[in-house]
Amino acid sequence: MTPNLRTAMLAAIGVGCMTGLGFASVPLYKLFCESTGLNGTTQRGRTAPGAVNAQVRIDFDSNVNPKLPWIFKPEQKSETVVVGARDMAFFTATNTSDKTITGMATFNVTPSMAGKYFSKIQCFCFNQQTLKPGETVRMPVIFFVDPKMLTDPDAKDIRTITLSYTFYPVPDGVDSAAAAS
Repeated sequence: MTPNLRTAMLAAIGVGCMTGLGFASVPLYKLFCESTGLNGTTQRGRTAPGAVNAQVRIDFDSNVNPKLPWIFKPEQKSETVVVGARDMAFFTATNTSDKTITGMATFNVTPSMAGKYFSKIQCFCFNQQTLKPGETVRMPVIFFVDPKMLTDPDAKDIRTITLSYTFYPVPDGVDSAAAAS
């Protein structure tokens, strides 16, 4: 094999590897954020671990992208929950347009270090939401705050967590998996 051919092959392999890494970086970053709670990314849970003798206040924040003609808000601005216990909050969304529109919510929590301890069992944000003209829907989120937060030196003093959602329009023909990534 000539030196020029070897250099060309190594360059082609390098380009292929970098292209593959480029495509893999978004799902890998999402997986990293979900596993570490980076940037306030919440966790997905199946069952709450059980109540402990501690409480934390959850503030609910809602936003809508200006391109989405919806009114979206929490039914309560905040509530105090027992750490480790399963809880539920409701949000309402109203389509103020004369067209059927599909939206998808993104979410995070602050302070960001609370993200790895805030788990959602069920959430409207896991799927697209389609509202008919003038329709109002009530959407639940079932969650818990993991008691492990109380033993984390960086998070044990957190007494208020803000759960924030922003709804965005979903272009026609885009499915939930594509919209969430």
